[in-house]
Amino acid sequence: MMKNIINIGIPSKGRLRKDILKIFKKNKLNLVSERGERDLLGSVKNLSNVKTLYLHAREIVERLGDGSLDLGFSGYDLLKESEINIQNKINVVKKYGFGKATLVVAIPDPWIDVQTVADLEEIAFEFKDKNKKRLRVATKYPNLTREFLFSKGVTQFKLVSSLGATEAYPFTGSSEIVTDITSTGETLRANNLRILKDGEILKSEACMMISKSASKNSAVKKLVKLFSKN
Repeated sequence: MMKNIINIGIPSKGRLRKDILKIFKKNKLNLVSERGERDLLGSVKNLSNVKTLYLHAREIVERLGDGSLDLGFSGYDLLKESEINIQNKINVVKKYGFGKATLVVAIPDPWIDVQTVADLEEIAFEFKDKNKKRLRVATKYPNLTREFLFSKGVTQFKLVSSLGATEAYPFTGSSEIVTDITSTGETLRANNLRILKDGEILKSEACMMISKSASKNSAVKKLVKLFSKN
């Protein structure tokens, strides 16, 4: 009987959650949670075969990859950051045009001689020679950052995992530069960081995704069609 249940992943917090909930509302799908807004499990009124799970946007991608979610909403950046074997098990079926943001390389304003990634490569070698250690890059996107920098010929760096406000890392002695996701660049500028001229790693937006294991399910196809109208 459980095989007939369609599991849908919805972001548990933030702007993405609010925008996704609007899609359900537009389609007159009434989401029900027994314990209110903090409930991690829910259902859709009049759709007994659908269960909703409120998860971190990153976890939605993971769960789509392992097939425990059939359909989910998350950011394109989080899909592309995931491991290739996970990406290969997921189809993006709709890009919504909201939740737009860009993953970028940003450096401290005082680094006036650094304008491009090529300049960064030169600085990275100088930094290693002078300090006997590699340039540290704080990020929540290690896979995308590593791939981008390597593709541009920058190799002398060390990734630092960011657990909070990434833009603060260069000014607390935790890293020299950052890669961060930004909508307007205002937070980076407010923290005296500047985006490299060619430092755009990836453009992102909110997406509807399905697990490839559920791609032939007629009920899932019906929901995809419904949610694609928005």
